[in-house]
Amino acid sequence: MLLLAAGRGTRFGGEVPKGFLQLGGKTLLERSAERLRRLCPEPEGELIVLVGREDRTTHLAPLMGALHALSCRIVDGGTTRQQSMQNGLAAASANCDVVLVHDAARPLFPLAAARTCIERARAVGASLLAIPATDTLKRCRADGTVEATIDRRGVFYAQTPQALRRDVLARAIAHAAEHGIEATDDVSLAEAIGCPVEVVTGSPQNLKITHAADLAVAEALLRHFENHA
Repeated sequence: MLLLAAGRGTRFGGEVPKGFLQLGGKTLLERSAERLRRLCPEPEGELIVLVGREDRTTHLAPLMGALHALSCRIVDGGTTRQQSMQNGLAAASANCDVVLVHDAARPLFPLAAARTCIERARAVGASLLAIPATDTLKRCRADGTVEATIDRRGVFYAQTPQALRRDVLARAIAHAAEHGIEATDDVSLAEAIGCPVEVVTGSPQNLKITHAADLAVAEALLRHFENHA
């Protein structure tokens, strides 16, 4: 399992990288790591946390005890998502057959769907959590005027976790490096080499913390989960 927390979260704003923001008394990184451990307890799952090198002695240092208790390995991330994935894959054990990639900024992902995602990746090569688009979609011109209304049938919003067989991910990363491909999500790399990618229905509650308002929504969802556990 690769837990990506090297991003700076520029859209969120502020000086604290997004993975180190607080949600209910713990950082997003801690909550995502705990949830991944519930998904794959030891010794079944190896948990590698990708962080910015510059964060090791600052934001990460106070969390090392909690991450050690979860048996996390800390690896330096890259300047892009793809580089972080490549660093994580290089650090993963040779006997790992499926690589699960998850964003620290999604601390409330559904466990059952994530387990299915792993199973489907093992079967077909790659899989991701996603939810059907429910809003009307507009394609706009550079000046902000509408060019077309897009048929939302068959359109999904991608989420994480995303899972890929190790051999698929290795080939996909090599292909991307050779052809200068920079993907915004992980299974896009598998798509680029013609590997089947299967969608597993995720959850609207698996929101990504992108803006300050998202954190308030996540706080409310967290309280709901805790009160109905």
